[in-house]
Amino acid sequence: MKKNHRTRFLKAGALALATTLMVSACSSGGDAPQQNKGDSAEKQGSGQPSTGGTITVAFDREPDTFDVHKSTGASVVDEIAQFMGGSLLYMDPVSHDVKPYLAESYTISKDGKTWTFTIRSGITFQDGTPFTAGAYKATLDRILDPKTEAKSTIALVDTIKDVKAPDDKTLILELKEPFAPLLGNLTVNGWLQPLSMQAIEKGGANYGRNPVGLGPWKFESWQPGESITFTRNDQFKWPEEFYTNKGAVYPDKLVAKFIKNRQTMMAALDSGSIDVATLVPAKDAKKYKNDDNFEVLDQMKSGMGMYLSMNQKNEMLHDLQVRRALNMAINKEAIIQSALQGEGVPAYGPLPPTIIGYDKAVESYGYKYNLDEAKKLLDAAGYVPNASGVREKNGKEMQFTMLSVEAKSKESQLVQAMLGELGIKVKITTMEPGAMMEAELKGDFDVAVGGYSYFDPDILYLFFHSSQIGSFNYASIKDETLDQLVVYGRTTIDPEERKKIYAEAQKRMIDQAYLVPIYVDKQFTVVNKRVKGVKYSIDRLQLNDSWVSQ
Repeated sequence: MKKNHRTRFLKAGALALATTLMVSACSSGGDAPQQNKGDSAEKQGSGQPSTGGTITVAFDREPDTFDVHKSTGASVVDEIAQFMGGSLLYMDPVSHDVKPYLAESYTISKDGKTWTFTIRSGITFQDGTPFTAGAYKATLDRILDPKTEAKSTIALVDTIKDVKAPDDKTLILELKEPFAPLLGNLTVNGWLQPLSMQAIEKGGANYGRNPVGLGPWKFESWQPGESITFTRNDQFKWPEEFYTNKGAVYPDKLVAKFIKNRQTMMAALDSGSIDVATLVPAKDAKKYKNDDNFEVLDQMKSGMGMYLSMNQKNEMLHDLQVRRALNMAINKEAIIQSALQGEGVPAYGPLPPTIIGYDKAVESYGYKYNLDEAKKLLDAAGYVPNASGVREKNGKEMQFTMLSVEAKSKESQLVQAMLGELGIKVKITTMEPGAMMEAELKGDFDVAVGGYSYFDPDILYLFFHSSQIGSFNYASIKDETLDQLVVYGRTTIDPEERKKIYAEAQKRMIDQAYLVPIYVDKQFTVVNKRVKGVKYSIDRLQLNDSWVSQ
């Protein structure tokens, strides 16, 4: 649900549920033996993976907590927590098929409401406690317990009515109703990783700063405002099938370093103080493509790169003509060329072309740049220019506070200028991502820069259903027609029927101009070639095959 600075979930082929719903899933096979890494020096000379060294990855923001159930939902939490975690299922980076992982197989009942998983044996948490069906039941029960006040994770599993674990190998999920996105949600190895209840009890209020997982990396230390360090989990021998390395990771350490300023991050990459820079701006990525010391990984974002959220609690923005005028005042192509060096495509609706269920028809009926028409709409709504050129109605000037983050500063300034041409005053308030989320949760904004990464059109429920007001529906959109469509979409299994439903939902959102879609961008990751085997797929780093050339 990675509203870019907000929350992020691993892209997964949730609609594969339609083809697997009535049949048993295949076994993922037994645990493979740990790879014998041999002598590091000998392998280093032959160009083969060698043990040792540290990989330092830069992120532009810092997690609030590693108690993933209690996080406010910043995307970086999921991005980093996944290094310690695992998931019941995973999505193959090549075929995009959803396959068993911590579960060795699963079945789904004909009515789609009973999901039964067989849990793999021989997997342990990093504190030594075994991973069993009971451990995952306890994890889900904790999310579903209102006392936990789960924020980011609850929306992924709130369709679950009951969780049973009759034995260590068997996990049964009883759903309130069929829920197509659940298959993809269960691949999310950051937010929905199993947690050790023993570690949570031991850690108490400090657990979020002393997490315990079952993944390839073990938490070591947290230097607030600077970095988080992980060490290799030598007991790890259960990576996803697509990895070549079947045992513990090669490097001794993994460091997540926090560098908020993009130019500072690029300078750190140039100096060698970091090895991997994430979410690199297109203008910077272009330079590294011509540098033999670096590798540039790119992919089109599975989500929206940028849109404007408009708070429906604002009387001016409650006016449909005003919302439509704002849509027509934004020159998407100009923003893409100026801010992204052309590395993106215009967005005309709430879903990107990279998500199943995207309706290509939005490209024909979505709002296009038309400043004259935008002015006419505001005139008709009663907002006319005063002597200073600022539009006003009943003596009240049209001015908005726009929340943004530093990474979107150029885009925000362009939007400010474009709305200025329409006669609207815009004050940009640049905030840290976490602070911006808190402000949006409280409704303390007029317009906000948004974005997300997701894998399923169910994102429309998570962000725009009226039940999510006070959570991820920051704009307080309350539309009964839209509510019905997005609920129907998440409970309908047939893929063709879902496409029709989400086509209607997209059209409804565009008709009502609930947001200003701007672009879908490419995501760039730049890697120093001293680190080998880094991959970026399905919107996240994959490091199990990575090693350091020393």
